[in-house]
Amino acid sequence: MSHKRIDAHLSKLGYCTRGDARKFMKIHEIKIGSERVYNPSIKAKHDELTIDNQPLDDETLTILIHKPSGVVCSHDDSGKLIYSLLPTRWQNRNPIFSTIGRLDRDTTGAILITDNGALNHKLTSPKSNISKIYKVTLAHPLKGDEIEIFASGNLILNGEEKPLLPAKLTIIDETTVLLEIVEGKYHQVKRMFGAVSNRVIALHRISFNNFSVEDLKEGEYKIII
Repeated sequence: MSHKRIDAHLSKLGYCTRGDARKFMKIHEIKIGSERVYNPSIKAKHDELTIDNQPLDDETLTILIHKPSGVVCSHDDSGKLIYSLLPTRWQNRNPIFSTIGRLDRDTTGAILITDNGALNHKLTSPKSNISKIYKVTLAHPLKGDEIEIFASGNLILNGEEKPLLPAKLTIIDETTVLLEIVEGKYHQVKRMFGAVSNRVIALHRISFNNFSVEDLKEGEYKIII
């Protein structure tokens, strides 16, 4: 862990800009160990610094968030962006946060947000085979053969050349199911049910890679890494 200027630490973690660091250090108690400092050009290690007797935020953060309906997983789309649910200083971190994959505007549930580019790449790689469990509400009753079709590994979606990997369907009632998939193709769950002549009317992702949002209310989040 290298020594960096205090203003570089503060700006990277979103506490303030480098230009505002001196003012920030007058308002907030910045210490190296037990000694308060006021000069933003002083160099220190990340874990040596405290702000108002609290350790600095971690150098990288990965957050599980329970995405509400109507929120967009984008930096530049119209409407309410998912990053607006986070504290302001987290929104100002450099590098910026990005979602690991996406959920549609009307889909709720588990999504990870990180500023760790290597982790994001790893978990979004087609080779990752990350488990994702969805609760699906359907427009029409099940026909009865969906479990076998989804588990077969032979289902080819419209516009695709390769069949989907096997997926596990668990029936709750005739129009409500749990679906576990290990891929992340565009609109995959909706397209899978379209392929068996049904339509998804509500979609909620319960978990991503064993990180569940069942203990979080919509809009709530927690640091997981």
